Amino acid sequence: MLQNMSTADNEDIVSICANCGKEGDGVNNSCNKCKIVKYCNASCKKKHRKKHKKQCEEYVKKAAERAAELHDEELFKQPPPEEDCPICFLRMPTLYTGKKYMTCCGKVICSGCIHAPVYDNEGNIVAEKICPFCRTPDPIIEEEANERDRKLMEANDPIAIFSIGCDYQEGENGYSQDYTKALELFHRAAELGFTEAYCSIGNVYENGRGVEIDKKKAVNYYEIAAIKGSEIARHNLGNNEIRANNKDRALKHHMIAVRSGYNKSLEKIKELYANGHASKEDYTKALKLYQTYLGEIKSAQRDKAAAADNRYRYY
Repeated sequence: MLQNMSTADNEDIVSICANCGKEGDGVNNSCNKCKIVKYCNASCKKKHRKKHKKQCEEYVKKAAERAAELHDEELFKQPPPEEDCPICFLRMPTLYTGKKYMTCCGKVICSGCIHAPVYDNEGNIVAEKICPFCRTPDPIIEEEANERDRKLMEANDPIAIFSIGCDYQEGENGYSQDYTKALELFHRAAELGFTEAYCSIGNVYENGRGVEIDKKKAVNYYEIAAIKGSEIARHNLGNNEIRANNKDRALKHHMIAVRSGYNKSLEKIKELYANGHASKEDYTKALKLYQTYLGEIKSAQRDKAAAADNRYRYY
């Protein structure tokens, strides 16, 4: 128990032993479970155990419920949108084909700006393929691209670190398959702030890629990624909730992913509606959210890029 004791100058909180009533600084032996009720020593704690058991269970239950409430408040917030393209300053598309990581300068640029002509200082179109941000020519051979990635990794660029981690995981781009190295690089990229790395770590544990399958760890990493803005992780969480028959929670996750531009979650909401687990209003809301997203990312330049080459598709 805690009791407030007023004095002329201030108000002090004095600890009181729940068993014998002793007061003072020496009453600091807390209950091992609830951490709330205090005792002056282990003997008093033992003597009071039976009397405190029911109260302790209530304290622990309420604490767990409150922790779950706070967790869900954080989990189901709409994350901020992805950063804008550094050239056209429009919201970056969610679809991976709508943007590209440049290994020359470490910038992520939208498909429209990659496809658009690049001009020199005199206003002439530059014929060769160059980065529209830093004007560095595209790499000619795979090894040149890999070397740029390695240099950026050495400079602690999180996307380069993640990219090489993916190469190790799949055994691509000249890297031998090494799940342990891939997971190490995913963790490093995540610690440096690259959100999708958390999602990939979740995928590693969900599918047992070089580790024992651990669904709890997978969900934990998906939740971290979703809170930080990964629509793929959010989609995965929604699917997990569908499999667990928690349709209301699934709908919440997929609705957030739709607002972030993930069209696969729109399809999931359509399925929920068709199966009677979401209302017509829910599906209508999802369609409106997705249309809002499309309005934020659309541009004539991106449309031209998508029409010219399907690799530049952005929705």
